[in-house]
Amino acid sequence: MGTTTIRVDTDTHARLLALSRATGASLIETVRDAAEALQRQRFAHQVVAELADLREDPEAWQAYLAEADDTLVSDGIG
Repeated sequence: MGTTTIRVDTDTHARLLALSRATGASLIETVRDAAEALQRQRFAHQVVAELADLREDPEAWQAYLAEADDTLVSDGIG
């Protein structure tokens, strides 16, 4: 995998460096992990917003719940 240079302010660089030192990860790994965490966070916020929109339509919400029940897969626990 190739690398490139990005510019960050000195405060952000210091925070990333402190995070990498605390975990023993390289700065590249820390930035990669931070980007992945941000991507996951934004995805989660999108899902929450879409579910909130779906709840606004009672008929669509009931259809969603029915489909969720139909596709439920037991985890084998219990």
